[in-house]
Amino acid sequence: MKPSHAANDNHIGLQTARTRQVWQPRLGRDLTDEDARQITLNVTGFFGILAEWTRAEKFAADNDAVAPATPNNGEVCHES
Repeated sequence: MKPSHAANDNHIGLQTARTRQVWQPRLGRDLTDEDARQITLNVTGFFGILAEWTRAEKFAADNDAVAPATPNNGEVCHES
């Protein structure tokens, strides 16, 4: 079953109302629907970038788990 457009519109309306409730007092002016949409996209994008950086750091840390090679100062070691 496909979600109804009315349900999606209601969610967007609630999201816009909540964005206005949070940001209007901080900005000191009334926000339009477009202002609220832009704020939502910007905040979502910001946290998306933070999540991407976290995943990249975790991936790099997982790959760095191997012990670093010990320098041998140019000497060759022949073990028998």
